[in-house]
Amino acid sequence: MRLDEIEAYYDTVPRAAATTEEVGPFTLFLAEEGTGWDFYARPRRGSEHEFTSEDVRRVLARQVELGRQRAIEWVDQVTPSLLPAVRAAGHQTGSYPLLALPRDAEVTAPERTRVLPFDDADLGLAVGAVHAAFAGEDDVAEQPVGKRRELIADGRLIEVAAYDADGTLVGGGSAAPRGETAELMGIGVPPAHRTAGVGTAITRALVRACREAGVRTVFLSAYNDAAASIYRRIGFVDVGTACILGVDDE
Repeated sequence: MRLDEIEAYYDTVPRAAATTEEVGPFTLFLAEEGTGWDFYARPRRGSEHEFTSEDVRRVLARQVELGRQRAIEWVDQVTPSLLPAVRAAGHQTGSYPLLALPRDAEVTAPERTRVLPFDDADLGLAVGAVHAAFAGEDDVAEQPVGKRRELIADGRLIEVAAYDADGTLVGGGSAAPRGETAELMGIGVPPAHRTAGVGTAITRALVRACREAGVRTVFLSAYNDAAASIYRRIGFVDVGTACILGVDDE
């Protein structure tokens, strides 16, 4: 998979629920009210600009002016000048393995998973399971679904839920197809269920649902190398490094 495919995807996918503003060499994505998401700034697609610390300070200041979360995301191999500029501006970043699944990789059908339609009663609970997972908690409570129902109905979002043998929802994840490309996002399993292969099952279910929707290229960024190893066992391969600056989380 070429990184320019990923760049094209990253520029396209937020636009389904956001407006944009150009701030110097950045495109700032501004989530529409009620979406339930926060977005970020990214290097303008196709730009060969050499980033400076002043570029970074300017876009972060604009996010503050607009009352938005201060955040920048990019692929290090595509925009190598941005990481030094971010550090020169006094900030640290998270770096995450970026992986893609070869188009000819076979993915077996998982058990006890379900692709949720837009009107499914479990959608809010699946969102809640992901929230609990990323908070390191086992208590799962239903969460607002934002624009998810609309995006699922339009074919721009896939949500998967996983269940244990008793039918209890124990994890979830999503994918956002755009043409022949989709990113897997927010795959989360609360701590009590993380040794039962639930995350792998969710990943396989998302891949199969994406392929059924006509997607040929599936990719994701892993939280750390331990998580990446799970995806590598499924067949994903490393293609780059995803960088995230979240100033308010530093």
